[in-house]
Amino acid sequence: MLAETLAAIRPADRRAIADARAHQDRLTKPRGSLGVLEEIAVRLAGASGACPPPMPFPAALAIFTADHGVHARGVSPWPQEVTVQMVANFLAGGAVANAFAAQVGASVTVVDVGVATDLPDAPNLVNRKIGYGTADLSKGPAMTVDQAVRALEAGITVARDLVDSGARCLITGDMGIANTTASAALISVFTGRDAAEVTGRGTGIDDETYERKVEIVREAILANGLTDGSGSPPQPSEALRALAAVGGFEHAAIAGFILGGAAARVPVILDGVIAGAGALAAAALDPGAIDHCVAGHRSAEPGHAAALDHLGLRPLVDLELRLGEGTGALLAHPMVCAAVRVMHDVATFDSAGVTEKPV
Repeated sequence: MLAETLAAIRPADRRAIADARAHQDRLTKPRGSLGVLEEIAVRLAGASGACPPPMPFPAALAIFTADHGVHARGVSPWPQEVTVQMVANFLAGGAVANAFAAQVGASVTVVDVGVATDLPDAPNLVNRKIGYGTADLSKGPAMTVDQAVRALEAGITVARDLVDSGARCLITGDMGIANTTASAALISVFTGRDAAEVTGRGTGIDDETYERKVEIVREAILANGLTDGSGSPPQPSEALRALAAVGGFEHAAIAGFILGGAAARVPVILDGVIAGAGALAAAALDPGAIDHCVAGHRSAEPGHAAALDHLGLRPLVDLELRLGEGTGALLAHPMVCAAVRVMHDVATFDSAGVTEKPV
């Protein structure tokens, strides 16, 4: 499935991009006056291969959930049980992501790819469990390569199922106590930046815990024989091994979700640092996948800015969020819809009989 999906991904359509830019310039507004929104509309035209691009509605949020062996190293003040408790909260509709999803009209699907306990069946819960949490990445590989592939394919399957059910925009979400540690390790490896540059305070850790977290990220990179900020990012042939070594099941699933969306030419709005880490893995497997992505927001986590810079993505929202769950991406969704709505609904100078400014 992974090979088939990668083969189906196409980079942005240059003709559609040119047509979209020309169309933007004919609309009844000063050229460039909608700023970044114009670029988003053009980007989605390139991704879909059509001008104007399809409306990115309805949207579907997928919250990929998993636990992490590195939690045992004391990188988070929150007990690991919070992961499964938050899954129940998502399913009951009581999380911030649920509130934001209701506001923008997005569906919510929770996907268990590696929670450390079995979950009871529930509506909107998809069981794609690869394992009961990852191994401790600071001691060796968090996953086997086979597990990483299975997690990637779980994400691909979820993307395909949501698109087949009518979703025209995919939104990444995540939940997993200690997953910012794995995110920092992935971002350090894939961007070539030092661990201290890309490791943040996650859910709000103190100085002592933060220093330990940075050292554990460095230990993980060393223990797995990967390149840290002192060298170059891994080659595409090594990307899968790197993802398995220091990633989480949800990171791999998000990477697959992105690849699945790109293969279907459906836009994917990325959330925060966990999504950024997953997107780096997706880009390493196929750079064309990122042409189908929009950065919903910039997280307060420093690693997220590093990931976005490496991917060449500009975030739509910067509200110092660090919650995860898909919250920042959900807030950005109405802006993405508005950007495309302009392409569909706004008159041109010719059609409206409005005199254009002389060139």
